[in-house]
Amino acid sequence: MATITHHTVAYANDKQIHYLAAGPINGPLILFIHGWPGTAITWKSQIDAFSAVGFRVVAPDMPGYGQSTARRVADDYCQEALVEGMMALLGDTGRDAAIWVGHDWGAGVTSSVATQHPEAVKALVTLCVPFHTIERGWQGFLPLVNRELYPAEEYEFGQWDYMRNYEEDFEKTIEWFDQDVAGFCKAGNQPSAPISTRFAAITATVRKAGWFGGLPKPPGVELTGPPLLPADVFDSFVGDMQKTGLWPGSAYYLHHARNAEYNGKLVGKLDQPVMFIHAIRDVVCDTKTSRLMEPMRDACSNLTETTIEAGHFVHYEKPDEVQAAIFRFIVEELPSEWPGFWTAGYTKRKGAVAV
Repeated sequence: MATITHHTVAYANDKQIHYLAAGPINGPLILFIHGWPGTAITWKSQIDAFSAVGFRVVAPDMPGYGQSTARRVADDYCQEALVEGMMALLGDTGRDAAIWVGHDWGAGVTSSVATQHPEAVKALVTLCVPFHTIERGWQGFLPLVNRELYPAEEYEFGQWDYMRNYEEDFEKTIEWFDQDVAGFCKAGNQPSAPISTRFAAITATVRKAGWFGGLPKPPGVELTGPPLLPADVFDSFVGDMQKTGLWPGSAYYLHHARNAEYNGKLVGKLDQPVMFIHAIRDVVCDTKTSRLMEPMRDACSNLTETTIEAGHFVHYEKPDEVQAAIFRFIVEELPSEWPGFWTAGYTKRKGAVAV
């Protein structure tokens, strides 16, 4: 198990980011950026695995979560403000570039970092949410909805209807979440089911039917099975979420137009190694039967894709497979960032003579 240390970096005068760090201080730097909802500790499996082989691993509580600044100030959570925080985080490590790994909104933020500061990205790995989509506002992903599954006349916003719900009824939505934060988090931490046929995601009818199909409040913790995360990690995560509530983290969804202007000014083509991890059971971030991957494929000249049989929280459900995929990606595409590359004296000899 990794020895994890706690750190805090101040930025933008009155804000701070708390982060976890592990592994040798001089090891190649890899940053793990969580999404909604999440905190640094939800990367515990990856922190242990990557630090054990010699990486310097950093995982922040993103703004709005955990011990980082979590004000009810919507401007704190636009992509421009989040990138400012990420650059402060990177600077606090003493490095000027890193491998960035992001999931969900964390993938949106790492994609924004890669767009705005490509020099700070040695390699980019995104899970479930492709580069050049969510961080570019509605136009970055809404036109890519599978309209055979989500006819526009019935599902104007496709599976992203819940995002429109935030814009139209934010405070009421937060009140619903906050009735039972632990129950909500546990319900979202359940194993995925195999998909035999594609069906409309429950997120496609939130404005009409409500969350979880119209339940008056999130299901209680006693109504769902064991969470995907280990019990101690899950309990720490829930404690973090109960501290902040869902308002700050959900405010990431309130800036589509502003984010489009911020990132849309730049072409955002990437030549450095990039990997995307498809979660084949993810019915919301559906990258297999929709066109959601098209912008990433167009924008990245060195793209690796891999598919894992899991749901949206693929790194909780199949951590070993996620770690193996990222390990292989780094070894094959960016070997200079593998720990010990320059110092291990590794020599390959061909044509050994049989005795």
